[in-house]
Amino acid sequence: MLDIPSVRSLPAQHVAVVPLALAPDEVPAAMPEAIGELLRALAVQGVAPAGPLFSYHAEPPGAWWCFEVGIAVREPVASMGRVRPGALRATRAACATYRGSYEGLGAAWGEFTAWIEASGLVPAPDLWERYLRGPESGADARHWCTEFVRPLAD
Repeated sequence: MLDIPSVRSLPAQHVAVVPLALAPDEVPAAMPEAIGELLRALAVQGVAPAGPLFSYHAEPPGAWWCFEVGIAVREPVASMGRVRPGALRATRAACATYRGSYEGLGAAWGEFTAWIEASGLVPAPDLWERYLRGPESGADARHWCTEFVRPLAD
């Protein structure tokens, strides 16, 4: 289920990321490994997360997914293994929260994209998902929440 989308101004954020380039069917197996590496690097550096995990795509996913798994931090991190410092820029974005299993993300993105277009908004090429509540919160996927963020072109 997709909540009613809205347009918001988002602040810039320091982030720590693990870049990935995968076929779509490889994503479910690769994400936990990348998340674990990311959280271990933060722990070693004594850096606390400042927000939920996210995946950032510089352009919409296609046959091959090139994206970053990341987390917001209050200060830049040092590179460590695959972990890199980064930033999410300040932006005006269309946002919506999807509630449900990860298998429904594709259809929900389609609904969200249709809302953006019907609203006369022009999306920038990048997008991200923020994982507000997922499998770590319980097995009932009806309670999982993923926020969609689609920056808007100026």
